[in-house]
Amino acid sequence: MRILLGFALLGLSLSLSAQQQLFNGKDLTGWQAYGTEKWYVEEGLLISESGPDEQYGYLCTTEFYDDFVLTLEFLQEANGNSGVFFRSTVDGTKVQGWQVEVAPPNKHTGGIYESYGRGWLIKPNARREAVLMADAWNTMKIKAKGDRVTTWLNGKRMVRIKDEKIGTGEGGICLQIHDGGGIRVKWKNLELKPL
Repeated sequence: MRILLGFALLGLSLSLSAQQQLFNGKDLTGWQAYGTEKWYVEEGLLISESGPDEQYGYLCTTEFYDDFVLTLEFLQEANGNSGVFFRSTVDGTKVQGWQVEVAPPNKHTGGIYESYGRGWLIKPNARREAVLMADAWNTMKIKAKGDRVTTWLNGKRMVRIKDEKIGTGEGGICLQIHDGGGIRVKWKNLELKPL
């Protein structure tokens, strides 16, 4: 009986730490849109575009995630001012939480910004920002564990921060379309591993 219980607990532990596909490549199951901006699936890719109101828009997971490693790929087709929020919630189109910036060259991709709060918490230095590839697929990795967050872009560490407020945050993963219009970003391979 103890052996069986041990195997059962081991199986539970393995399933809790298994990598999850946040985007199934077919539809927006598991996600909720906020605002009038466009979110749709085309040829297995998640597409985000500015809508008619040219305002902020968010696509958020319906589940909350605490400690995790998230990897994803993005391609900025037009403007590209976007972001990946974590431990975040949305009311209307007002987001509360933390954003890992996704932006055009030299606009701090990989840095961490607190919306409706303290603003920029940390930006990557200019040398690190040069790793962003314009008009090509980029790979982002975000590790959030307790009050510590680290980001990588195309395999290069961008920032690392320890922040008490982040440590107490709760919420989901959200993709953003910035206001102003003219934005189009493609996303794929959104994979999350709980820690």
